[in-house]
Amino acid sequence: MSGDARTAAEGLRYLSGFGDEHSSEAVPGALPEGRNAPQRAPLGLYAEQLSGTAFTEPRAHNRRSWLYRIRPSAAHPAFTRTENGAIRTGPFTEVTPDPNRLRWNPLPAPPEGTDFLAGLWTLGGNGDATQRTGMAVHLYHADRSMRRVFSDADGELLIVPERGGLLLRTEFGLLRAEPGEVALIPRGVRFRVELLDGSARGYVCENYGAPFRLPDLGPIGANGLANARDFRAPVAAYEDVDGAAGPVEVVNKFCGNLWTADYDHSPLDVVAWHGNHVPYVYDLRRFNVIGTVSYDHPDPSIFTVLTSPSDTPGLAGVDFVVFAPRWLVGEDTFRPPYFHRNVMSEYMGLIEGAYDAKAEGFVPGGGSLHNMMSAHGPDRETFDRASAAELRPQRIDDGLAFMFETRWPLTLTPHAAGAGHLQERYDDVWHGLERHFRSV
Repeated sequence: MSGDARTAAEGLRYLSGFGDEHSSEAVPGALPEGRNAPQRAPLGLYAEQLSGTAFTEPRAHNRRSWLYRIRPSAAHPAFTRTENGAIRTGPFTEVTPDPNRLRWNPLPAPPEGTDFLAGLWTLGGNGDATQRTGMAVHLYHADRSMRRVFSDADGELLIVPERGGLLLRTEFGLLRAEPGEVALIPRGVRFRVELLDGSARGYVCENYGAPFRLPDLGPIGANGLANARDFRAPVAAYEDVDGAAGPVEVVNKFCGNLWTADYDHSPLDVVAWHGNHVPYVYDLRRFNVIGTVSYDHPDPSIFTVLTSPSDTPGLAGVDFVVFAPRWLVGEDTFRPPYFHRNVMSEYMGLIEGAYDAKAEGFVPGGGSLHNMMSAHGPDRETFDRASAAELRPQRIDDGLAFMFETRWPLTLTPHAAGAGHLQERYDDVWHGLERHFRSV
C-alpha cells in the first residue's frame, strides 16, 4: 500500500494556523450556512459535534468541531475487548519507579506484517487516564500500512516520526508526516496510518491531560518559538465505503484497553467540517529558536513547542521540547546543556544526527529517561571538549532531538524495564569526570 499512500500524499493542500476556527468542505455546499445543526443538513449529511473539552471551558481553551458526515458516528455495532499487545496505560503500577538514569537503543525490527497500532510499544508513563491526568511514552515500529481504523478516547497522540514517512487518513482529511515533522491526532479522532516507505519507526506522546497548546511567550513578546501559522490542518476528504466492500475494523482505546468492532462502512466519511478540534502537522525545522546573545545557557524551557498545562500556573502536565538547528554564541559560557537535577522528569529522543550533550551511545530511534531529581548532563568527552573549545559562533545543524518533559515521575512498563535494547552501562558515560578543584 506504500505506493498508493505516497501517491495520495503528493501535493496535499493544508489549512494554516494553530487553534484557529477552520472550515473545509470536500463537496461544494456541504457546509450549512448560518447554523450548525439545521433541520436537514445539506446534501443529506448528518450533523455531529465532536467535543475535545467540556462545553463550559473558557472560550480561549474550548476545543470542538462540527462534522457533516455520510453516517453518524452512533451507527455502529457493539465493541468487544481485544488484545492490548504492548500498549499500557496509566496508572502504571507494575514496576517500582526507578531513580536511575536509563537509556535504550532503538526498537528492534518488527515482526513481518506489523502495522502502526500493533507496533505501539509503551515505555512508561504517569497519571491516570480515567482521571484525564498524566501521559505515556510509546515507541512504534511498523512494516505494513493499517487497514483498520483507530481512535483514542484516553488522550491525544503526538506522533514523532524518526524513520519513514506516514500518511494519516483522518476524519478531517489527510496529513503527511515525515521525519523532522510531528503530527497530532486529537482525543477521539479516528484515523488510519499508511506507510510512505517500506517501514516506519518513531515516538508517540499520549497526553491524557489538557490539550496541547502553544506556550505563552511572556517577556519574549509576540513572536518566536513555534509560530501558529506554521501548523497545518487537513482539508476535508472522505471515504464513501459501505458493506459491499467488506467490513471495516475500528479499534477504540478506552480506559487503557483496546476494543474492536466491525463497521459496515468507513467512519472516515466526513464530507465537510468546521471548528478547532482538528489534527495537524508541524515541521520542527521551522521552530524559531530563542537563545542567549551574551552569556550562559538558557533553561531548556525556552525550546518548548507545545505545552499541556496543569492546574498550577507554569507547571505543565507535559511539555514537548525540541532542540532544533541553532547558533551558539555565548561568551565565557559552557555551551552544551549544563549539569542539573530537575523536579520535572525528562524522556529524550533523537530524530537524526547527534545530540550536543552526548558524544556517543545516544542514537536516532533511541531514548533516555532522567526521572525527577536524577543528576544528569554532558558526558565526560563532551565536557572535556566544550571546556577547552575556542568560543567562536557555532552552528548546530547536524542533530534534531526532542524531549517529553512531565511534572510526575515516569514509571516503566515491565517490557521496557527488561528490554534487550536497554543499555546496561549508561552510568559509565559520566565516569572519569576528574577532580579539578584547587583551594588556592
